[in-house]
Amino acid sequence: MLEELQRRNYAETTINSYLRSVEEFSRHFNCSPDRLGPRHIREYQGELFQKRKFSPNTVAQRLAALRFFYTKTLKKVWSIEETPYPKKTLHLPTILSQEEVARLIDAAWPPFHRTLLMALYATGLRRAELARLKVSDVDSKRMVIHVRSGKGRKDRDVMLSAKLLEALREHWRGLQRKPSAWLFPGNRWHTGDTPITTKVVWNACKDAAQRAGLQKEVHPHTLRHCFATHLLEAGADLRTIQILLGHRDLKETTIYLHLSQRHLHATASPLDSLKLQG
Repeated sequence: MLEELQRRNYAETTINSYLRSVEEFSRHFNCSPDRLGPRHIREYQGELFQKRKFSPNTVAQRLAALRFFYTKTLKKVWSIEETPYPKKTLHLPTILSQEEVARLIDAAWPPFHRTLLMALYATGLRRAELARLKVSDVDSKRMVIHVRSGKGRKDRDVMLSAKLLEALREHWRGLQRKPSAWLFPGNRWHTGDTPITTKVVWNACKDAAQRAGLQKEVHPHTLRHCFATHLLEAGADLRTIQILLGHRDLKETTIYLHLSQRHLHATASPLDSLKLQG
């Protein structure tokens, strides 16, 4: 299965996710997955929904992994009728105000975590894209950051904020060992030859949110949503935001119309035009 995924040039994160899904499916029945069939898949799907309370989107991802295994690796037929994909649900993401974003960044500690959160909000990068930034990706002359092999194996450029550039320079000056490749080197002292893991970015966000006393659910992708929503509220057009986020389809970006206060308040409620008595 690994060879099939690699030959199709799937992203590393997708490969790991698919392999874990099939492994977990196999462990659930304590049986090699090539000896399991549609009946087991339907039973497992019910288990994910009813007992483990997974969301429809998560269950659909697990089914996608199993479908790849059976159709591409085992060359078997997959029946949508027998194992239908669940209807996906669309939840609006949590959005922080600019004041709340400032509280979050100010609450981050140590300074390394503060820099990570500033970079997330300033660029709208996914946490995996942020973790794998290289020193050479920061172009201070053009004031852009190059994102290489983002989601979907696509490259793109995003703006480099002057405040972020200063924070990155301070981060660089504070490193005990200047890295030759990675902008955010791994290990405890940030002197490793590999980049930080995405878990470091996740923990930086969660710890800062707790210190800031934010009642909303906050994670690294929240800052990506804030980046897009605040740009839209400031007058940026959807097409520009789509390019900055690296969305393949403009439909993905239109969700921010539901979140932008400027667009939500652009039209008055019809209640305000009624002449009510009393």
